[in-house]
Amino acid sequence: MVLLTNTLSLTTAAIVAYCPQVMDHLEIEIKFFIPDLAPIRHRLRHLGAVCTGQRGFEHNVRYEADDNRLLKKRCLLRLRKDRTTTLTFKSPPRKIDTRFKTYRELEVGVEDFDTMDAILTALGFMHRQVYEKWRETWQLGATMICLDDLPFGSFLEIEGPAEAIMQRVGDLRLDWDRRILSSYLGLFEALRQKESFPFTDVTFDNFNSVGIRFESWRRLFETAKGE
Repeated sequence: MVLLTNTLSLTTAAIVAYCPQVMDHLEIEIKFFIPDLAPIRHRLRHLGAVCTGQRGFEHNVRYEADDNRLLKKRCLLRLRKDRTTTLTFKSPPRKIDTRFKTYRELEVGVEDFDTMDAILTALGFMHRQVYEKWRETWQLGATMICLDDLPFGSFLEIEGPAEAIMQRVGDLRLDWDRRILSSYLGLFEALRQKESFPFTDVTFDNFNSVGIRFESWRRLFETAKGE
């Protein structure tokens, strides 16, 4: 595990220096708010996209140091459990492309969620946030397309090379100016402040008690900004 050396004094720069080639891998993506995913699913089949797995539930834990160093550096340390368990570290890219949400990403599969969680906790990282979603993934050419149901709404996420993403937007008859560049946690944090949610975990149980319609806030996040 490349993350595990004197973690309390570990910096983002140290991680990048340890594995520069891996950290040059970019995750390039955009999102769209899609209240009804069924027409998108139909369109994907028509385009010849391949569903790479049945719709599955994801449980994610975001970790943080006691001084919030990851958040301050716009980094993410996450342990995800769905059909497998994955440890992910994300950091800002060297160059910013404002057309997309872009991060450098370091990711590794691990055998046991609970053991990895115990290791991270022992190294000084704490549970800062839990978030859940249901995800269905499709492959179309060089792009991965995710149909996501979150506690506060349904979304389409397109990930891949920049030009291929733009092609998929056209293929799926989406409005480029309505794309969303925030992360799901970024969307939630903005909603939490607007709605004064009494919780920070993005779980279906928590949202059962508040009743939120993302439709009423969507234009705050779309790149068209309500135009």
